[in-house]
Amino acid sequence: MTPEWSLRFCMLRAPESLECTLCGRGAIGHAADRRRRFFRCRNCGLVFADPATHPRAAAERAIYDLHENDPGDPRYRAFLARLSGPLLQHLRPGMEGLDYGCGPGPALSMMLEEAGMRMALYDPFYAPDTAVLERRYDFVTCTEVVEHFHRPAAGWTRLAGLLRSGGRLGVMTRMVPEDRAFHQWHYKNDPTHVAFYSPRVMAWLAGHLGLEIDLMEGDVVLMRRP
Repeated sequence: MTPEWSLRFCMLRAPESLECTLCGRGAIGHAADRRRRFFRCRNCGLVFADPATHPRAAAERAIYDLHENDPGDPRYRAFLARLSGPLLQHLRPGMEGLDYGCGPGPALSMMLEEAGMRMALYDPFYAPDTAVLERRYDFVTCTEVVEHFHRPAAGWTRLAGLLRSGGRLGVMTRMVPEDRAFHQWHYKNDPTHVAFYSPRVMAWLAGHLGLEIDLMEGDVVLMRRP
């Protein structure tokens, strides 16, 4: 074990307990870097940053404003198609969907509208109309959003509650790597990324929320309300 590895993962030898931000059970020290400490839940498996290091809203917004998510960029569309492609196989034109966490350039909702869907938008910073959260939808998309949930228990409960019977939830987020690769994982270096998921966590979420997993491939997960 190199000195750098020993420094970054010293918490594994002396774990510190913390309450999981998803299931509320006990979590232990998982890793650390120069800015943050990360914990792993013994129960659901979520890996999360110490809540004391969560960015405040103004700092979070400033980082999001730097994102370049151009709806007309073919490369960005190809990225989003990894979710829209398999999701559209289960949809019919005229269905109603919500793009949750759409950001300043709602490219995914535009792609789905082009396929004949009716879309609503919600984003706490860029489309903050909470009236759209009082309805239910045939499907909800949530791309590169769940890793930003400061309170994932509340965030995921809200997502599931937006679905009609038979409705589908499409999520994109990078899956957390094995323990020994975590310290090199670039995804954790974004200070707005505070919750990290794995297939184990997704399976726990589906069971906890009463959903069924239709697809779990790479960074794409499709769930369905029976």
